[in-house]
Amino acid sequence: MRDHSKRRRDMGEVRDKAPALAARQDSGILLEINGQPHRLSLDPRTTLLDALRDHLGLTGAKPGCNQGACGACTVLLDGQRVNACLTLAVAAQGKAVTTIEGLAEGGTLHPMQQAFIDHDAFQCGYCTPGQIMSAVACVREGHAGSAAEIREYMSGNLCRCAAYPKIVQAIQDAAAKGGV
Repeated sequence: MRDHSKRRRDMGEVRDKAPALAARQDSGILLEINGQPHRLSLDPRTTLLDALRDHLGLTGAKPGCNQGACGACTVLLDGQRVNACLTLAVAAQGKAVTTIEGLAEGGTLHPMQQAFIDHDAFQCGYCTPGQIMSAVACVREGHAGSAAEIREYMSGNLCRCAAYPKIVQAIQDAAAKGGV
């Protein structure tokens, strides 16, 4: 019969050290969110989505699939759309993060937000922040030339309510009016 007391003792030592190890692994990072600096102490494995929602109270980006397949968590990182559920917060350090909460300035709606309202381009609204953030990137990156091009670009953002035709119309309208 084997003596497992040493193994149990070793496991106990690891368990006793776990809080100290976790504390040592926290990283103090500086994030620029919607033009404002935020210093956070985060576990290096914290996603940008969790940092935004759980540490900064910015709940516009939504958790959906947590696999980068639905687009509900879309934010802009230096103007490029990213899935916040797949992006580590530490990877956003030194870059400008724009969320739906910071898209417009001065308490007004961004032209894309207004276009979504004008075209009734949402139903339940859960996916809308991610849809709008991707739509802004779609126009800014020059992918709004046709309905087919918009649909292709927006294919990473899912809408269970099937508001796709109205989303495409809203993007076309916002692109035509400019200011996006």
